[in-house]
Amino acid sequence: MDALLLARMQFAANISFHILFPTLTIALGWTLLFFRLRWLKTQDAAWLVAYRFWTKVFALTFALGVVSGITMSFQFGTNWPGFMERAGNVAGPLLGYEVLTAFFLEATFLGVMLFGHGKVSERAHLVATFLVAFGTTMSAFWILALNSWMHTPAGHVLRDGQFFVQSWFDVIFNPSFPYRLAHKLLASGLTVAFVLAGVSAWQLLKGCANASTPKVLRTGLTLGAVLIPLQIVAGDLHGLNTLKHQPQKIAAMEGIWQTQRGAPLLLFAVPDAEERQNHFEIGIPRGAALILKHDADGELQGLDAFPNAHPPVAPLFYGFRIMVGTGLLMLAFAWAGLWLLRRRGWAGARLPRPLLWGLAGMTFSGWVATVAGWYVTEIGRQPFIVFGLLRVDEVASKVPAPMIALTLALYVTVYLALIVSYVGVVKYMAEKPVDGPEAPSTAPQGAAA
Repeated sequence: MDALLLARMQFAANISFHILFPTLTIALGWTLLFFRLRWLKTQDAAWLVAYRFWTKVFALTFALGVVSGITMSFQFGTNWPGFMERAGNVAGPLLGYEVLTAFFLEATFLGVMLFGHGKVSERAHLVATFLVAFGTTMSAFWILALNSWMHTPAGHVLRDGQFFVQSWFDVIFNPSFPYRLAHKLLASGLTVAFVLAGVSAWQLLKGCANASTPKVLRTGLTLGAVLIPLQIVAGDLHGLNTLKHQPQKIAAMEGIWQTQRGAPLLLFAVPDAEERQNHFEIGIPRGAALILKHDADGELQGLDAFPNAHPPVAPLFYGFRIMVGTGLLMLAFAWAGLWLLRRRGWAGARLPRPLLWGLAGMTFSGWVATVAGWYVTEIGRQPFIVFGLLRVDEVASKVPAPMIALTLALYVTVYLALIVSYVGVVKYMAEKPVDGPEAPSTAPQGAAA
C-alpha cells in the first residue's frame, strides 16, 4: 500500500475509535441532568442511584474520548501537514474553541459531579451537571462546524492557495452545518437510549437489577421511541441538502452509475467499480427518484457526470444501508419494548426474556450506525479534503509508508484492547451490587427473573 492510503486508513482508525465516546457523552450529559432533576423533585433514591452510576460511565467515556481525541489531533501534523498550512486559518480557531469547551467546562465540572455531592449545595451540583452537558454539546458544535465547512465551504477567500476567513458567521453556519448538527445530536441521543436500555436489560437478565433499573429502562426506551422518527426526518432533510451540494456522494450511496430518470431505490446490490454497474440488484422501482426528487420520474445525476471526482461506491453503498438497517432495528425494538413495558405496568422484569436479550444485544447498536454513517460522510468527500477546492493528495505528508503501517498496527492493537476493556468495565459496573447510604432498600418486583 502507498503512504497516502495508509495515512487515510490510520486517520479512519483513529476517528472510528474516537467518535464512539463523544457520541455517548453528548446526550448522556443531558440524561444525567434529567436524572438529577428527577431526584430533586421526587427524592426517590432510585434516581440518585441512576445518576451516580451513569456519572461513572460518563467519566470513563469522557476519559477515553479525550485521550483518543488528542492522539487524533497529532495526525494533522504527522500525516496531513498541508491541511493546516492551507486551511489552518479556518480550522485552528474552531479546534481551539472545541478544546476550550471540552477542558474548561466538561473536565472542570465533571470533578464536581463525581466528588461534590454532599460537599457543595444541591443547586451548585445541579449547575455543574448542566455545565458538563452544555460543554459536551458545544464541543460537538465546534467540531461539526469545522467538519461541515470541509464539506460545504463558505465564508472564506483563497489567496496564494491559503484559506482566509471573510465571515466567521458564514464559515460556522455553512450550508450543511444545521443538518449535520441535528443529525449528530439525534444520533447521540439514540446511542445513549440503547445503552441505557441494553444495560438495564442485562441487569434484569443477570439478576443484579436495583430499584433504578426499571426507571432507566423506561427512560432509554422512551428516548429511543421519540428520537427515531425525528432522526428519519432529519436524515431525509440531510440527504436533500447533500444532493444539492454533493450530488456525487448521493450517486455513490444509491449506486447510480449513469444519469437517469426514475432511479430505483436499491435495497441490495453488489457494486462493480470496474464494470461500472451493479450486480444482483433488489430494489423498489423509482424509489430513489421519489425520495430524493419527490418526483417518481425525477432525474438523478450518476457517477458518469463526475469523472475522476467521485468517491468509491462500495463503502458508501454498504455503509448507508448498514446505518439505515440499524436504525430500523432500533425503531422496532424501541416501539415494541415501550408498548410492552406500558402494558405490563412499567416493570422491566416483566418483559419477555427474548426482548430483554434483544435489547442487551442492541446495547451498542448506536455505535454501529454512527460509524457506518461517519464512513458514508467522510469517504463521500473523497477525493477532496475541502470539498471541490483542496484534494487529499495535495496535503499529505512524505512520511514513509512502512512507518505509517507500523503506527497504524500499534493504534489498532491498542484501540481494540481499550474498547474490550471499556465494555468489560461497564459490564462489571452494571453487575456490581448497589451499596452505600443511597442504596434502595428493595429491588424492583421480579428483578431476579
